[in-house]
Amino acid sequence: MPDTTLPVFLAPAVPAEGRALLDGEEARHAATVRRLRVGEQLVLSDGAGAMARCAVDAVEAGRAATVTLTVLERWQEEPPALRVHVAQALAKGDRGELAVELATEAGADAIVPWRAARSVARWDDGPRGEKALARWRATARSAAKQARRAHVPAVAEPVGTRELAQLAATMSATLVLESGVTSRLTDLDLPDGGDILLVVGPEGGITDDELAALEEAGATTVRLGPTVLRTSTAAAVALGALGVLTGRWH
Repeated sequence: MPDTTLPVFLAPAVPAEGRALLDGEEARHAATVRRLRVGEQLVLSDGAGAMARCAVDAVEAGRAATVTLTVLERWQEEPPALRVHVAQALAKGDRGELAVELATEAGADAIVPWRAARSVARWDDGPRGEKALARWRATARSAAKQARRAHVPAVAEPVGTRELAQLAATMSATLVLESGVTSRLTDLDLPDGGDILLVVGPEGGITDDELAALEEAGATTVRLGPTVLRTSTAAAVALGALGVLTGRWH
């Protein structure tokens, strides 16, 4: 079992043995923020399942920081048999990034930004939308490292309801979270493997037309419990429930 107290750093590749080099922003963080020294250890991850416990051999700080490592132990962590894709409606302020952070820590395997009809936030095509998407992706990377996850969830390009319904049609199951329905998550016969799409609406809720489009694509509308959750917390709570109700946490 890997040491869960060691800090995790991301790299494009994780060698099976020998030397490894950490550079760029990750090296600057290791050298300047974490202040790692020769002889200390860290975990190197490629964000796709490969991880290695490494010893620090040399540290060069500054703008062109580098950390030279020796691989002590390498392992591969496979993704769960049942993968959960979170379709997260765009939310105002920093609530969208909070939703991504919490969902990543709770184990989301992929995140799809959804341009819902009632989303207050609008990601226009162009530099402004690209900047917002980059923040979501950076948040997912940071949260995966914080949670010491072997897999960083991919954050897709934003989609509208039509594209979301098309994605739902390819899934093993699609669950739309709604507080005002009678069907509960605990009532469902959930699959043991494949892909689940978990749809979280915006602050103003999901429209009837959106629900109809998703249900036509095979979605099931469910509630988590008796309370109403914020759009920023709903996915994380649902992921926790799915972890217990399926084999994801076994």
